[in-house]
Amino acid sequence: MAAGYDDRDGVIWLDGKLVPWREANVHILSHGLHYASSVFEGERAYGGKIFLSRKHSERLLFSGNEIDMPIPYTVDQIEAAKYEVLNANGLKDAYVRPVCWRGSGEDMGVSSARNPVRMAIAVWEWGAYYGDSKFKGAKLDISKWKRPSPDTIPVHAKAAGLYMICTTSKHAAEAKGCSDALFFDYRGYVAEATGANVFFVKDGEVHTPLADTFLNGLTRQTVIGMLKDRQIKVHERHIDPGEMEDMQQCWLTGSAAEVTPVGSIGDYNFEVGNLTREIADGYDKLVRA
Repeated sequence: MAAGYDDRDGVIWLDGKLVPWREANVHILSHGLHYASSVFEGERAYGGKIFLSRKHSERLLFSGNEIDMPIPYTVDQIEAAKYEVLNANGLKDAYVRPVCWRGSGEDMGVSSARNPVRMAIAVWEWGAYYGDSKFKGAKLDISKWKRPSPDTIPVHAKAAGLYMICTTSKHAAEAKGCSDALFFDYRGYVAEATGANVFFVKDGEVHTPLADTFLNGLTRQTVIGMLKDRQIKVHERHIDPGEMEDMQQCWLTGSAAEVTPVGSIGDYNFEVGNLTREIADGYDKLVRA
C-alpha cells in the first residue's frame, strides 16, 4: 500500500525554507482550513522543466488577489522556489503543487486581514490522472451540482472553495464506476469536469464551452493554440447538453489530466478518434520539447 501524503521522504518548501516532508505542518486554527481562504496551482515538470511554469505562478498571484489575499512573493521568487524544491527532491518528471492560504493569527472569524498569508510547494511523482483512460477513454458521470454564476464567487480564480462540489461530484461518479463528472453551469450549458476542461469534435471541427463561468485552463489554452496551428476550426461557445448526442469525439484537458480521451458522458458515447489521438500525442511531444 502506498504511503499517505503526510508520511513520505523528501522535503517541502514552506514559507521560504525547505523542511522535511513529515514536518511541513500547519496549526489547526489556520484560517484557510475553516473558511477556504486558499488558492493553489497544479503543474507538471517534464525532464526537469515545469511546463508553462511562469504562467502558473502569475495565475497564483491573480487568484490570491481575487479572494483578497495578496501573496507576499513575486513571480520570480515563486519560480525559484519551485525549482529549488524540485531539485532538492531529485525529481525530473513530477507534479508540482504550490498552495497559499491564510494562516493562524489574531483573527478567527470570517475576517482574516491580520493573519499571515503562508505558502508551500510540494512535488511528487504522479502518473496518468485517469489511469488507463488515456487509451480507452474515460467514463464520466453528470454532476447534480452546477458551476455558479460569476457574480456569486470569483470563478476565474483557482481557489479551494470552488472545489468543494468537485470533490462531492467525483465521489458520486466513482461510486457509479466512473472516472469523473461533468458539470453544467448555472444556466444549464455544458461547463467542465471536476478538474479539467472539455472539448468535443463534430465533422472535423472542435467545440468547447466558453470559459465564462469556470477556469480558463492553461492546458485548454495550449490545446486551442495547437488546433488553430493545424488549421482546425475551434468554436468557443455555449453548448447545450443535448448537443452531445451528435458529437463524435471528446477529450479533457488539464495540467494533471494532460489530454485524456473520453468514451462516455452519462448516456452519450464518443469514439477515441484520430484527432483526439493526434492532439494527445502532440501535447505529449510539446511538453517535452
